[in-house]
Amino acid sequence: MARSDLLVNLVKSSAGGDNLAFRRTVEAIIAEERAKQHNVIADRLERALQSVNGSGALGLSRPNQDVAMRARDFVSEVRPRRSLNDLVLPDVTLLATRQLIEEQQRASVLRSHSLEPRHSALLVGPPGNGKTSLAEAIAEGLALPFFIVRYESMIGSFLGETAGRLKRVFDYARTTPCVLFFDEFDAVGKERGDTHETGEIKRVVTSLLMQIDDLPSYVVVVAATNHAELLDRAVWRRFELRLLLPAPNEVQLSTFIERLSERAALTLGVRAQQIAKALGPVSYGEAEQFFLDLARRQVLALGERSAADIAKEQLRIWAERARGSVTREGQDSAGTSAS
Repeated sequence: MARSDLLVNLVKSSAGGDNLAFRRTVEAIIAEERAKQHNVIADRLERALQSVNGSGALGLSRPNQDVAMRARDFVSEVRPRRSLNDLVLPDVTLLATRQLIEEQQRASVLRSHSLEPRHSALLVGPPGNGKTSLAEAIAEGLALPFFIVRYESMIGSFLGETAGRLKRVFDYARTTPCVLFFDEFDAVGKERGDTHETGEIKRVVTSLLMQIDDLPSYVVVVAATNHAELLDRAVWRRFELRLLLPAPNEVQLSTFIERLSERAALTLGVRAQQIAKALGPVSYGEAEQFFLDLARRQVLALGERSAADIAKEQLRIWAERARGSVTREGQDSAGTSAS
């Protein structure tokens, strides 16, 4: 049985003639019933909406089965494995994320006061610092499917093709409570005033904005970008939360390494603080790569070498890698100056 707040909203929107609110409420009821595996009642409600749609009184956002199957070509469903406790986040970012999760979990309380939970977040920061992991942790915290948009199959070369596929992605997301994740969001949310861009990208952005506006609150849309300056100004306004994920400092890196060690029950061999200091200014992603290298060497050593010796050896390798990166950056800078 649908929650009482949804039924009250259904009556209010119908009595007030608010077709959009009515449709969204019915969609929320359908999604809730499907989540409970009540597919019979969900199908009946869906057919009822389709019959209303046929009379021209109300639009139906849920696609038919064929459209849903085609939309699956443009999204990948990933099982969320990371939780918020696995991540090291800035205090404000962690607080805002916990609020988002709480509002979704207690949406019925908000709706009883004619409020909707926030359901959109834009994550901004350099590569490798937890944007995808945070989106995954939100899905894990809400126990929802985690859908990642696949640009390689969605972006087409023909006029209107990308916008059409994007619409199918959003139509599919509306069929169930989920977290819909757009990585490298600047690929589809570019500034429309850029004179170097074609008219096609402008159509895509316009379609994107309309689809985000029309999303029901049980779909949490999360977008991530390394290049916030490239995003259209109107895109920024569509996201209720805008969260920063900067590169970690030495203390944060040390905490992250300790958590990796605890989760994997792996002895580091040296203190996490020493590792963080030796690695230098790296991202969380690079620190995790180092940890995995350490784990591989310990497994292959079969207990014949100490964890401390293995850690020191891997740190020497990473120090050489860091020197190589600095040399490459210097060569690139010299080449740029010469040109």
